Amino acid sequence: MKRELVKIELYDKREKVTSTLYVQQLGERQFKMVDNALFNCRLTFDTEFETRINSDGKHEIVRISKASDYTTRRFMLSAAHTEADYRMLGDELTNRGGFWQVDMGSIATVNIPKGFEYDLDQVIEDLGLSLIEIVNDLEDER
Repeated sequence: MKRELVKIELYDKREKVTSTLYVQQLGERQFKMVDNALFNCRLTFDTEFETRINSDGKHEIVRISKASDYTTRRFMLSAAHTEADYRMLGDELTNRGGFWQVDMGSIATVNIPKGFEYDLDQVIEDLGLSLIEIVNDLEDER
């Protein structure tokens, strides 16, 4: 059964930012990410979470009920490469069960499935792409 996609406003009280997300609704206040939230590194493709409605009528995360089964990495794209260059990497990832998205024209987020048969760093090197990885040092502290 395919679940309905809904749009929710999600307030992150840690970051004090509200994001509008399209998510798959699993229950009254249970949701599953269908892409990656740009400003909340905990909300990546395939993550399931529960919310409560705050006094402003916005959703707030109560807990992550299921972490994503994918490894998520973010990169800054270089203007030295074309969209077609990056699409080769994205298509290869998608063909093997992964997911990728580009936000604001220059931030690529890739979700690598377990058992991905290629070393992503080697694929990036083989394609001659110059990507700068965005690392969130605070992610493990949350």
